[in-house]
Amino acid sequence: MDVFRYKGRNGRGELMQGSIESHSAQAVAQWLLASEISPISISAQAKPAKQPDWLLKITGENRVPVLELLMFTRQMGNMVRAGLPMMEAIDGIRKSTGSRAMARILQAVREELDRGSNLSDALARHPQVFDELYVSMVRVGETSGELEQAFKGLYKQIEFDRDMKKRVKAAVRYPSFVLSALGVGVTVLMVFVIPVFARTYSQLKADLPPLTLVLIAVSNFMRNYWWVLLAAAGMVALGAQRFVATPNGRHAWDKFKLRLPIVGKVFVKVTAARFCRTFALAVRAGVPLVQAFQLTSKVVGNAFYEQRINQMRAGVERGDSLSRVATAAGIFAPLELQMISVGEKTGEIDVMLEQIALIYQEDVEYEVSRLAETIEPALLVTMGVLVTIVLLGVFTPLWDLGQATLHPKH
Repeated sequence: MDVFRYKGRNGRGELMQGSIESHSAQAVAQWLLASEISPISISAQAKPAKQPDWLLKITGENRVPVLELLMFTRQMGNMVRAGLPMMEAIDGIRKSTGSRAMARILQAVREELDRGSNLSDALARHPQVFDELYVSMVRVGETSGELEQAFKGLYKQIEFDRDMKKRVKAAVRYPSFVLSALGVGVTVLMVFVIPVFARTYSQLKADLPPLTLVLIAVSNFMRNYWWVLLAAAGMVALGAQRFVATPNGRHAWDKFKLRLPIVGKVFVKVTAARFCRTFALAVRAGVPLVQAFQLTSKVVGNAFYEQRINQMRAGVERGDSLSRVATAAGIFAPLELQMISVGEKTGEIDVMLEQIALIYQEDVEYEVSRLAETIEPALLVTMGVLVTIVLLGVFTPLWDLGQATLHPKH
């Protein structure tokens, strides 16, 4: 779409001017007339040079923060409850948002509404911000006349997902920091400390033990062929990235994450909680079970769980009960399976799934709170082993030299 500068006068004769994105000058004129503004002039602005995608990713100009989406959902729910016209609500939020990307998207949504589109159809044109679950929930709200409840449910869901992602980051932050510090420490020893001792031993012409020779060889390789190590690390990272970008690679990586020691439990419970909460939201809104499975599989954020959820969907399509396909999927504990069975029998499956999500959420909070206590002993043992190896390799020759000096051979 092009950007047009416009001037016009409202019913009181006041001069109104500004800029707007639109497909044509005629569309701008129609919008002005619909807003009770008599057009005076409409001119197209020169398009600014388009920035490359990699620069947009770095600067964040093309990214809508989750907090902006959360606030948009909350404000839409409030405005729908207040009875404001949809176009007025969208326009008000656009003017108050602090995100340029969000403002551009809402301007495009407003123009779609001007052309007679439904809100769900207008939002569906921006899948990078409004995923299928979001659009489907809004569409169900429009159809049932419960748009306020749809936005309210979406707000809780986005807030829940945001909280889970923060907890996952907290879970991996501590071990990542410690391992990074350990790697830096070992690199400094190999590059700067070991060579000093190696020169000393070379001048003394001492016989060195095998461990010391290995450390010196590793140190020399790191100093002389650091570029090989960097190139190899880059190739491994690039290869891993491309592998994970494939369907099979993503499935294998997501399955591997769930089986990691200690932090794997956190990933399992976060993913299961996201599935239960999202599925409960869709069912409560009146989405059919098969469609609810389809929507949930795409927003759960794990390829392994996505495959198992699609298995469940296929089972429901064949006529199997929800409890049976949940058991066959193998992603629920016995307690959760019992709650799903009770919910299916009582017709309150959404309530039971939401209870499961709350249980998982509490478990995640507990696991993250004790993560440092669980990981710290293993990290201390690892650091102790590495320090012992370095100390033995560096100081054993000095000890042998000292012994030889005190007890010379005759």
